[in-house]
Amino acid sequence: MEKILKNFFLFLSKNRFFTKLAKRYGLRFGAGRFVAGETIEAAVQTIKELNDKGMSVTIDHLGEFIDSRSEAVAAAEECMEAIRAIADNKLDSQLSLKLTSMGMDIADDLVMDNMRRILDVAEEKDVFVTIDMEDFERCEKTLEIFKKLREDYDHIGTVLQSYLYRTEEDIKALNAYSPNLRLVKGAYKESAKVAFPEKKDVDENLKNIIRIHFMNGNYTAVASHDDAIIDYTKQLVAEKKIPNDRFEFQMLYGIRVDRQEELVKEGYKVRVYVPYGNDWYGYFMRRLAERPANVAFVLKGVFGK
Repeated sequence: MEKILKNFFLFLSKNRFFTKLAKRYGLRFGAGRFVAGETIEAAVQTIKELNDKGMSVTIDHLGEFIDSRSEAVAAAEECMEAIRAIADNKLDSQLSLKLTSMGMDIADDLVMDNMRRILDVAEEKDVFVTIDMEDFERCEKTLEIFKKLREDYDHIGTVLQSYLYRTEEDIKALNAYSPNLRLVKGAYKESAKVAFPEKKDVDENLKNIIRIHFMNGNYTAVASHDDAIIDYTKQLVAEKKIPNDRFEFQMLYGIRVDRQEELVKEGYKVRVYVPYGNDWYGYFMRRLAERPANVAFVLKGVFGK
């Protein structure tokens, strides 16, 4: 049943009709648990609250299905506004973005121009930017763009997903760029031709790439809500005597909040991924796909009032 629900919500996440409908009717049906409002002002307030609890943040202006140059340029402008808001309010926050929102599927010159404009502001304001990884189809191009930008900018990192067979080779190839990487399991539906179909193999590969990246001496963001992965990371850093300023744990806004606070009390750096914006539908559906408990929460919120 869990697998059926996951596939159902992943299917819904790619539905353009429901995406447009969700934009029209705003943050309802429980999405507010995972999304910090529709504006940068709402996001700033959320960041302040998390910073007060000792947590760092990365914010993401949500965007799905960018179809035109004007939409991509507008998304880039939103990212630059977010960077300025982080700097102006002296927030402990970074920025995350998706290359499809910057026009990657439209034109190479468009996505590169938008990224360079964003990174120019990020370097000026001393705000780090992470390029989120999307589906397998866009993985190679995302990494190629990251490599080109990394040659000119310091304030940039990206993401690798352990459910892909290719990831171990990717992490080895990226070592030449001394990358700051967020390591995750992956939240997209992929063919068994390119991704591990069994969860146990995804988990083992995540442990594998965490170890490789640590041993390469690069900054590591372990993005997981899985206690087994968190405990593995703790054991590894203790065994290898890796200092706390060389890694962090990352978790999603609204998920396992108690665990986030526990890790902070234990002295670990925790960064919360905080999305905002009115284009929240695809992100919300992927969160429902990840854990049945999230679905139960939403149903309770809708019918329990």
